[in-house]
Amino acid sequence: MRHFLIVAATLAVVSPRPLAAQAPQLSTRDSALHALNRLAYGPRPGEVDSVARIGVMRWIDQQLDPDRIDDAALQRREREFKILSYDREDLAQRFRDVQRERQRLQRERAANADTIRPADLPKPMREFRELGGELQQLAIVRATLSERQLREVMVDFWTNHFNVFVGKGADRFLLPSYIEETIRPRALARFEDLLIATAESPAMLFYLDNAQSVAPGSSPPFPLSARRRGGQGVRSRPTGINENYARELLELHTLGVDGGYTQQDIIEVARIFTGWSIEPPDRGAGFVFRDWAHDRGTKHVFGLTFHDDGKDEGIRLLKFLANQPATMHHVSAKLCMRFVADDPPDGCIDAAVAAWQQTRGDMRAVLRAIFTSPDFWDARFVRSKVKTPFEFVISAARAISADPDSTPRLAQMVARLGEPLYQQPAPTGYAETEAHWVNSGSLLARMNAAVALAGGRLPGIDANLDAVIPATTDHAQLVDRVDERILGSTMSAHTKSVILAQLGDISDPTQARALAVGLALGGPDFQKQ
Repeated sequence: MRHFLIVAATLAVVSPRPLAAQAPQLSTRDSALHALNRLAYGPRPGEVDSVARIGVMRWIDQQLDPDRIDDAALQRREREFKILSYDREDLAQRFRDVQRERQRLQRERAANADTIRPADLPKPMREFRELGGELQQLAIVRATLSERQLREVMVDFWTNHFNVFVGKGADRFLLPSYIEETIRPRALARFEDLLIATAESPAMLFYLDNAQSVAPGSSPPFPLSARRRGGQGVRSRPTGINENYARELLELHTLGVDGGYTQQDIIEVARIFTGWSIEPPDRGAGFVFRDWAHDRGTKHVFGLTFHDDGKDEGIRLLKFLANQPATMHHVSAKLCMRFVADDPPDGCIDAAVAAWQQTRGDMRAVLRAIFTSPDFWDARFVRSKVKTPFEFVISAARAISADPDSTPRLAQMVARLGEPLYQQPAPTGYAETEAHWVNSGSLLARMNAAVALAGGRLPGIDANLDAVIPATTDHAQLVDRVDERILGSTMSAHTKSVILAQLGDISDPTQARALAVGLALGGPDFQKQ
């Protein structure tokens, strides 16, 4: 097939060009395209020229103040998603209904030796599964359609930095509130506030097992056989400290793997967070601090002393960690990796750390320091990063003004390309760097998806090519227009020649346009940002 041929012909040029000793300065239009590729999920038709006209720095300032940006169109689309009308308590009740149905089915299956087909699932199970698909597709719609693009990028960044795996038990119903109530309102806030919010999040407490962490020998103030009114009986209780959250808090969320902490520090931190737990589902599954489970002994960590101060011990520690030099450097490096280069330059990191120190972690100031640093605008780093599957699908949809529907089919495409949303089991989240995403199999899958999208054969999304590029029988003119309007005039001469060769025997202008657009979206030039 044609798209298999183009992948084979262009695969060798997918990797970014080597860094030159000196690179030319960006033009105004190139700067606008670069900003849209990094602060947003790529430009929509005509958006590069629009940003260039108003001024790139002015556009960046607008993105850093998203509440002032009109996003009414997206807000109307959000009303299609039932998941937003349910709070954590509603979803907890639905989860309990699903659990009861699953137990009933298991009993029936054991008795009859039958296999239950998805279509035969009871209504509560089908509806809960549909809500999970809605949560994924909501991320697709928001990233594609929002005018507040930087906020959507930062929501994705923090969701990955503070990763929670939706497939783990109660997180199936806890994750929506984690996204909506913990991450999204603080995507551009102070890091300290976000760190505390994630630590108190039931989704994080369950995912990293801190809800089960108690001081050794502690006992609840009620008998184990007691049944809660309207709830489930207490089947068992934790008997000791769990270090999982403490370890990831230090290694991933704050100081970094080279942050200078020890195993004893992890133990002391875990002791500090004993008692941070979750109410049972019948009580809403909200955060609760259980005083009876807290280790009241003296803890020494990072030169600080904590003694019998309850929940405030954890808050004090989180505030301390949020503004440590190692944390500033670790998180700033990850931000520069996201926005500048897979191997982030020291100048960018230093600028971000300086802004962090001056503002105590105000993310707007930190990001502004990154976006105004010389490294961000250095032409050597332009188009030096490769898009993740999520970034690829969203940027392709935006490039052709496609409109995703509310079904999870486009989210399923992202999953097939290797990045199922909210389904990374490891606390590290998904990788940011090219090495993780670039191989012949993944690039071929992207090509197939792009050709299907442009040809109108990708379920869940309508491609409106008429609004982007007029059909024409002049193949050279067609490829030039595709280059200008979809790739921002970045298509290589080699890619142009291969696309023209693939169009050679196609006489239907509509078919030729769909193939040219699909090959451009799936080709090596569009994979770069």
